[in-house]
Amino acid sequence: VQLQASGGGLVQAGGSLRLSCAASGIIFNIYSMGWYRQAPGKQRELVAGITSGGSTNYSDSVRGRFTISRDNAKNTVYLQMNSLKPEDTAVYYCKADRRSAGRAYWGQGTLVTVSS
Repeated sequence: VQLQASGGGLVQAGGSLRLSCAASGIIFNIYSMGWYRQAPGKQRELVAGITSGGSTNYSDSVRGRFTISRDNAKNTVYLQMNSLKPEDTAVYYCKADRRSAGRAYWGQGTLVTVSS
């Protein structure tokens, strides 16, 4: 199983980035997918999630600015991040989750840095 995250980088406050996470080795369309982030000195936190059926949820800190989506034909989940703030600076990780089977997989992370 491999989850390859990409799209991170350096952006000014107010800017946008789109993260991608391409999955292989799993039946992608039956997994819930999530984006998490971990800032220096802080715990990893859930940013956004999308179920196999397409239902989404967001943390309060990003709701209205970030959008999670998935393309099952491409085995890829996306995170569109708009109106970025310096406090969004973190390493962003994708996760594939199938709780009913007790399976979860993490990607390697991609760094997002938002300058003020």
